[in-house]
Amino acid sequence: MCHDLLCMDGNKYVHEVSSKNGSASEKKEVLLEDHDPVWLELRHSHIADASERLHDKMTHFVSKNKAAQLQQARAGGELSTRDLQKMVQALPQYTDQIDKLSLHVEIAGKLNVIIREQCLRDVGQLEQDLVFGDAGTKELINFFRTQLGVSRENKLRLLMIYAAINPEKFESDKGTKMMQLAGLSADDMIAVTNMRCLCTDTKKSSGGGFTLKFDVQKKKHAHRKERTTEQSAWALSRFYPVLEELIEQLSKGELPKDEYNCMNDPSPSFHVVPTTTSTSARTSPAHSMRSRRTGGSWARPRGSDDGYSSDSVLKHASSDFQKHGQRIFV
Repeated sequence: MCHDLLCMDGNKYVHEVSSKNGSASEKKEVLLEDHDPVWLELRHSHIADASERLHDKMTHFVSKNKAAQLQQARAGGELSTRDLQKMVQALPQYTDQIDKLSLHVEIAGKLNVIIREQCLRDVGQLEQDLVFGDAGTKELINFFRTQLGVSRENKLRLLMIYAAINPEKFESDKGTKMMQLAGLSADDMIAVTNMRCLCTDTKKSSGGGFTLKFDVQKKKHAHRKERTTEQSAWALSRFYPVLEELIEQLSKGELPKDEYNCMNDPSPSFHVVPTTTSTSARTSPAHSMRSRRTGGSWARPRGSDDGYSSDSVLKHASSDFQKHGQRIFV
């Protein structure tokens, strides 16, 4: 979300801090990387969960740190010499930790402001409802008519999702009217049409032959089954990618063969498990890699020689697949 909504250069985040003399603010660059324990802990958390945990961390820090307590109490009167001594003793730890916590509180605050200003909660709710079959044409039309502050990109995203789920709704001039209602251009219509073409029409498709299954769940308008996760208590956390489900089924050998034909059956040696370690990894429940999401230049592994080569990445990946089990290449 930070990379999507904030103006970041790679992992570099720029924010304003008070100058040492307190006369003015100055810009400061920080790197959001693994050396920052707060970033490492919260970077893949739901935004609501991250905000709550940051609040708890700040409250706990103030309750344990003398300098923070005395700074809060300073407004009530003069500090004694003993109070000043305690503050000086706690100051180095206070300054370092409060800077880190304040940075992430600021980031969470900015994200929440952007979410509110760009109506992203409403966008996300409709996206989720479309995917799970809880919303359809009526809700989408009403959204375009009432949510005037939604950006062109988010309207286009909604229509592409709708086209992927209901390609038949874009026959004749229905799609054009929907695009006009959303205020999108003819160039945007090309993107929506391309998305629609990726989804086969089940009414016209015939059996036999190998076909790409981009619309795995489309028989029921892409209704997705509910999944209970650690984030199920949060709003807008029901959705998970189809690819994630397919990879988990593939790792457990549960992909339906009538939909995913094996072009070359694996040799018998493929199923031979040489060691106890690989046996436990092969038989253990599929581990969701959702928290290890990568993408874009900012997510290139540090272990890579060139940042792109898959071979250079795999040279450093042995410990990772031993931890998570069988590797699957897509």
